[in-house]
Amino acid sequence: MNQKLLQQLKPESVEVEIIRVEVTQAAGVEESELDEMWSYVGRKSNPRWLWHAIDRRNGKVLAYVFGRRKDQVFLQLKKLLEPIGIKKYCTDGWGAYERHLPTESHEIGKRKTQRIEQKHLRLRTRIKRLARKTICFSKTEEMHDLVIGLFVNCYEFGSSVLKQKQSI
Repeated sequence: MNQKLLQQLKPESVEVEIIRVEVTQAAGVEESELDEMWSYVGRKSNPRWLWHAIDRRNGKVLAYVFGRRKDQVFLQLKKLLEPIGIKKYCTDGWGAYERHLPTESHEIGKRKTQRIEQKHLRLRTRIKRLARKTICFSKTEEMHDLVIGLFVNCYEFGSSVLKQKQSI
């Protein structure tokens, strides 16, 4: 959930739509792919990482967070994933995963992270702020997170975050 956006909205301009979670997610996710994706804010010496997890079965995004490539940011993602009930985590060899995921439910290797890497490619193609060589970049972390968060909410979760009230 994009907390920064929610803090800026006025309650009278917000329309809430409650969506029931699929039964398969309530029962738990069999396998999940986790990975982090690099971008930057302002200049390349100020990196910003998108950490996210997807369901291996259908490729849907389960949760995402923004931050540095640090353990505490991964722990935020892990906390968001706890209610989902993931049985097996598939990751690359990044140390934060090894330190904070139980070894019996953690599989390391590129073979089972292909779908999330493909999602990275699609995101880099659609959002120019994520392209490695670009003249389109965010000047603030807040704007960076808002733009990418809105895109993920719209295209991955199928929900429009902002809806205009129509006056009659």
